[in-house]
Formats: sequence, structure tokens, C-alpha cells
Amino acid sequence: MKKIKSILIVLSSIFLLAACGNSGSKESSGSKEHAEKKEIKIGATAGPYADMVKKAIKPELEEKGYKVELVEFSDYIQPNIALNQGSIDANLFQHTIYLENFEKENNMDLSALITVPTAPMGVYSNVFHSIDEVKNKATVAIPNDPTNAARAFNTLRDAGLLEISKDADPLTVSEKDVTSNPKNLVFQPLEAGQLPRAVESADLSTVPGNFAIAAGMNLLDALTLENMDDKYRNVVAVKAENENSQFAKDIIEVVQSDDFEKVIDSEFKGFGKPTWMEK
Repeated sequence: MKKIKSILIVLSSIFLLAACGNSGSKESSGSKEHAEKKEIKIGATAGPYADMVKKAIKPELEEKGYKVELVEFSDYIQPNIALNQGSIDANLFQHTIYLENFEKENNMDLSALITVPTAPMGVYSNVFHSIDEVKNKATVAIPNDPTNAARAFNTLRDAGLLEISKDADPLTVSEKDVTSNPKNLVFQPLEAGQLPRAVESADLSTVPGNFAIAAGMNLLDALTLENMDDKYRNVVAVKAENENSQFAKDIIEVVQSDDFEKVIDSEFKGFGKPTWMEK
């Protein structure tokens, strides 16, 4: 009897260990399933980038089996806060410089996945019909923040209206870096959001693409469009810990697809394509 009891105890122990082992396997399988999530939320500011998610990214992800929810924001602060907190999985609204500054100032660890076509700054005028018509002492409304002001000066230089010091950093160009202003242009710094209206009061207005679109302006009506540095192009961003996740890899694959580019060409005319897309 003692031998039988000993055998039964051993068998019971083996059964319990096997049961624990099966439970561990299920938990491991569940963790893997959670890691490969199929329901994702993408945040974007209302306007062209929400439309880009809706028309060019969401449909392709859904074909890959994802359930995608677009979350729209009305400012440039909340999309990164929501991303950092995990209430959204990715966002599309900001360029690399803004992203890097924001995460540094707010102690966040976010990553840019891929650069997307972006609405460029344009030089608009109700006075002149071409850059060649610009007269001496014409007034030019420019953004009063350093980042967009640099873009404005670079755009005016590329249009042949200014010369800028070769030693100047393209990302921080300001009026002090202007070495030649042959038409004696008069610069009028304004808040970027006021630049679309400044077309009515200034001879020229350098308007960032997102503000131009929000004001109902046609990008192709600009006298000239910005030759945009990739650091000023918008990116799809995720938390750094999700940079190598399957859904992040699938977002990159979608943005790099021919179908994505076809939607851009038909629905987002005037948007400047990133360097990788032009190769």
C-alpha cells in the first residue's frame, strides 16, 4: 500500500507540472498574439493629413487584416501626448524637427517611422503673376517663428530673389544671413496662421502648406513652391518601443507601396515627395 501511495503521489506531481507547463504555453501564445495587434489607432490633425490616413493608409492596412481607427486632433500638442500615453498607436501631423524638439522638451521617447509627402510652403501674391514681375521694395510677409522663417528665406533664395551666406545652416537661416537683396524686399514677420490673410495686404506672402490648405488656398496657385528639406516633411511617428513592431513594419510597407503613391498623385496635388520616394 505504501508503494502504491508513493506512485500515486509521483503521478499527481507529474500531472500538476504538465498542467502548469500547458498554462505557461498558453500565456506565451497570448503574449505573442497581443504583440502582433490587429487593432490600431492612428492620430492626425484635421485636414490633409487626416485625409492622407483616411484615403491612402487606412484602406491598405485594412487589406492586411487590421482594424484601423482614425483619431483627429485640433492642435499640435495632444497627438504626441496621446501617443506617449498609448491611447493611440501612431500619429501623422509633424515634421522631424518638431518631433525631436517635442520629445526632448517633454521627456518622451518617440520615433519617426517614415517620411511622407508634405504640403510645401508657397510664395503667394494677389499683385504679381510670376516671380519675374516682383518689383523693387515689394513687401513680403514671412513667418515670425525661426523654423518657418528659415523655410521662407530658403524659398525666396531658390526663387532667385535673395542670396544667402554659404556658411549659414539651412535649418536656421534668418534675415541676418541674407547677403544680397537686389530688389530691396521689405520683410514683415507675422504669426504663421495669419499668412494666408496677408496675401491681401502684402505684395508677397510665404505661407506654409498646412495653413494654405486650411485657408482653402490651392498649392498650385503659388508663384513658387518650396524645395523642401526632408527634415521639414511630415512623418508617421510611434513610441520608440514599438518601432520594430509588426504594425509599424506594415505601416512602412503601406507608405512605400505603389497604391499609396497613386492616391498621393491623384488626391494631394502639389505635395512635395520625400527623397526616398523620388529615387
